[in-house]
Amino acid sequence: MATTMTEVARTAGVSQKTVSRVVNGEPHVSPEVRDRVLRVIQELDYRPNNAARALLLGRYRRIGVVSLGTALYGPSTLLIALERAMQKAGYSFALASTLEGHRVSVAVEALLEQGVDGIVLSEPIDDGTPLRLSADVPVVSLGEGLELTDGTSAVVGADGVAAARLATEHLLSLGHRTVWHIPGPQNWWAARDRIRGWREALAAAGAPEPPLPLEGDWSPSSGYAAGRQLAQLSDVTAVFAANDDMAIGVLRAFAEAGLSVPGDVSVVGYDDIPAAAYLSPPLTTVRQNFTTVAERAVDKLIAMIEGRPGGAEHTDVATELTVRGSTAPPREAAPPVRRTDR
Repeated sequence: MATTMTEVARTAGVSQKTVSRVVNGEPHVSPEVRDRVLRVIQELDYRPNNAARALLLGRYRRIGVVSLGTALYGPSTLLIALERAMQKAGYSFALASTLEGHRVSVAVEALLEQGVDGIVLSEPIDDGTPLRLSADVPVVSLGEGLELTDGTSAVVGADGVAAARLATEHLLSLGHRTVWHIPGPQNWWAARDRIRGWREALAAAGAPEPPLPLEGDWSPSSGYAAGRQLAQLSDVTAVFAANDDMAIGVLRAFAEAGLSVPGDVSVVGYDDIPAAAYLSPPLTTVRQNFTTVAERAVDKLIAMIEGRPGGAEHTDVATELTVRGSTAPPREAAPPVRRTDR
């Protein structure tokens, strides 16, 4: 039989209201009493009844997250950062994955049925059209905008367009005539943002836009395949890969072709994975601050849940370029770049 709050209160020698304050992370409880109640909760294996707590407080103190559920560095790192930010704010974490082909709307419905106070959309894949949802709780989207038929929403995320411009501009500033780009899968809005930023930087500099090589899938093997294509072209002196894993594949392909980095070709990645600083050469890359994105998203969502100002608005989190040994000025003049037909 499940332990009740009454039993916890009686064993700890406090009122049920005090137990409720401890469970919900509320103030006005002394450290000694809080420790005693938490000790009894652990000893009796007490599990708060979320439905009863929601009726009492009007909230579940639980936030739902919709995510692809992938082991890829960016989404998985962001998911961990979200869970930590929610725990720090005194909210529990509920996950609904779209990995098995479930639509975002189905995942949202599953979270609403569980009982959540708000939802974070950390879903990186779309069909290129605005996301339309029905939810009676606040929703924060990480990166892409959405349309709610009811409720309030906000967008928080790194500005991928500006970040891709930064990476491309870095290579152009070193003296490269143009920059080749290895794109990620185009059903990911982040990959589309990075193409857009790359194109904007080239256009602003009056640099020719090279044709895109093979579209990658974020893996080193796809970067390797695209790198083998580029290694056959004599006019490639600078490459911006849409993520670090693909950049690693590019480095391998260039090494096998006898091309030195950065002597013959400069390479920039995106994400700043832990291994990036230890490659040979160390990889120049765009660093995303996943912790900041998660904390700002959770702060905004809780502000909307609690009816405080500053919630429903768009917030961009700045990225930064970490310059390492994989980029340098071009060794010598290269032949004119072939323009793409557009």
